[in-house]
Amino acid sequence: MLLHGSLRSEVERRLRDFPVRTLDAGTHRTAAVVVALAEEGEGADIPGLARPAGWSPAAALLLTRRAEALSSHSGQWALPGGRIDEGESPQEAALRELHEELGLRLDAADVLGRLDDYATRSGFVITPVVVWAGAARGLVPNPAEVASVHRVRLAEFMRPDAPLLEPSDEPGRQILRLPLGSGWIAAPTAAVIYQFREVGLAGRDTRVAHFDQPLFARR
Repeated sequence: MLLHGSLRSEVERRLRDFPVRTLDAGTHRTAAVVVALAEEGEGADIPGLARPAGWSPAAALLLTRRAEALSSHSGQWALPGGRIDEGESPQEAALRELHEELGLRLDAADVLGRLDDYATRSGFVITPVVVWAGAARGLVPNPAEVASVHRVRLAEFMRPDAPLLEPSDEPGRQILRLPLGSGWIAAPTAAVIYQFREVGLAGRDTRVAHFDQPLFARR
C-alpha cells in the first residue's frame, strides 16, 4: 500500500497513464459515480470490519448505503453519483452529485482521473471519476438518497479473498463481488472499486466491463 503522503500523486499518475475505455451510450442513459479518496477519520461502523491493532487514521474510500425509500437499488452499497444532465461532462456530474448527496463541495482541481465506462443491466453507462477529498469534514448525507456514509480504509479492498467470482447466467461472464467486513458489495459498485484497486493502488491495467451483476442488482 502506498504511503498516505504519496498516495494522491501516485494515483493521479497511474490514472493519467491508464488508457481509459469509453462506451457509446446508444439507448442507455448516462451516469457518473465518484471514487472519493479521503482521510479515514472515525467513519461509520460496518459489521465485521475491525480496525487493526495500533490503529491510526489512513486513506479511505467514501461509500454509502442507499436510502430505503429509493425506487431502485434501495439499501444497497453505492458510490456517490447519478445521472449526467444535458450539457454536463462526467466530471461535472460527479462533483455535483457528490455535493448533492454528501454535502461535499470539490472542484476540478480535485479530480485525479477516470476509469473505464461500465454498462449496467439496468440500462446505464456509468463513468467513474476519481477525486481527492482530503479530510472531507462535515459530511451531511442527503436523507432522500443516502441512509449512511462510511469511510472504508483502502487496505480493506486489498484483501487476498477479493474479488469473489461466481458463474453468471450469461455464458462467458462471471458475477463479481468484493468482500467488505463480514458482508460484500455487488457489481457495478464492486466492479468500479475493483478496477480502482487494480489500476490506482496496485498499478495493474485491469478491465472489468466483462464482469456481471447479481440478479438483485440488475433492476
